[in-house]
Amino acid sequence: MAVYKLLLLPGDGIGPEITAEAEKILDFLGEAGVASFETETGLVGGAAYDAHGVAISEEDMKLAQEADAVLLAAVGGPKWDGVPYDVRPEAGLLRLRKDLALFANLRPAICYPALAEASSLKPDLVKGLDIMIVRELTGGVYFGEPKEITDLGNGQKRAVDTQVYETYEIERIGRVAFELARKRGNRVTSSEKANVMKSGLLWREVITALHKREYSDVQLDHMLADALGMQLVRWPKQFDVIVTDNLFGDILSDVASMLTGSLGMLPSASLGAPDASGKRKAMYEPCHGSAPDIAGKEIANPIAMIGSLGMALRYSFDLPAAADAIDAAISAVLAQGLRTADIKGSAASSVSTSQMGDAIVKELREILK
Repeated sequence: MAVYKLLLLPGDGIGPEITAEAEKILDFLGEAGVASFETETGLVGGAAYDAHGVAISEEDMKLAQEADAVLLAAVGGPKWDGVPYDVRPEAGLLRLRKDLALFANLRPAICYPALAEASSLKPDLVKGLDIMIVRELTGGVYFGEPKEITDLGNGQKRAVDTQVYETYEIERIGRVAFELARKRGNRVTSSEKANVMKSGLLWREVITALHKREYSDVQLDHMLADALGMQLVRWPKQFDVIVTDNLFGDILSDVASMLTGSLGMLPSASLGAPDASGKRKAMYEPCHGSAPDIAGKEIANPIAMIGSLGMALRYSFDLPAAADAIDAAISAVLAQGLRTADIKGSAASSVSTSQMGDAIVKELREILK
């Protein structure tokens, strides 16, 4: 039985609660003989700041570098609003992405049939929805320099964030999108703001050339980011794979999340470039935040976290059958009418975080027996 090293970073807020449900899945997969996981648990975000005065310690960064994959829950909360900017909880997340060179963020937006009614859109617009948003993760305005606030005197200040992209950064994220599209609906929509941003002009130029040179078999469309946001809520099923930059990817993937009924439903994968052996550094995390207002109440939805583990099985551990089984188990539980509070809708009752995790393990046991 294969053995994999997985670093767990529960983080803040509801993070420890949903991580515990992912651990139930790991334990079951070991019992079922699918794979064995050696796990270590570290601190990130506010929890790391409280313990070490930084958003992630050097020791835990070393564990992240050595692991086959990292599973992170969530960081942040109002408790840490006043800490220095460079050690704020989110700095730990950004350092993991940067130091592990995780340039490709994959965010699927899938509407399970049983949750079509929970979407903010009409059911016929979202039923069967399956979009993959590919977001460039280590460049753009979040990392560009200069990034500063300058005091101009007389009560005036100037804030600067710099949007920077180079050809190689756009090409490598484009390749990820085109390769994924070949395994899906064979359509890519590239999104930027080429009408007002020089970085958008370069993005469109590089994606167009890459498509012509290497991926002419894939349908390619270009769409301005604001128009794409509108189209996501007008007719979302027109899209297959969407590739975009760091800022627009952050925004558009959150828009897409509400098509599925709840941000608590969406997993994500952040991948680096393959090494000589074909292995990639990788980190998996739900798209939602730490939700400190419901932390400790056992009402958080663990599905995005469990789905993130499923993506780890698919992209880091080469266990596609197990990943498919997790997806099927989640779908089966939802079809039975089980709902956490965020997706309860008009249902008479909801289940707790641990009850949802237990139900998914039960279905998984049936599927893999």
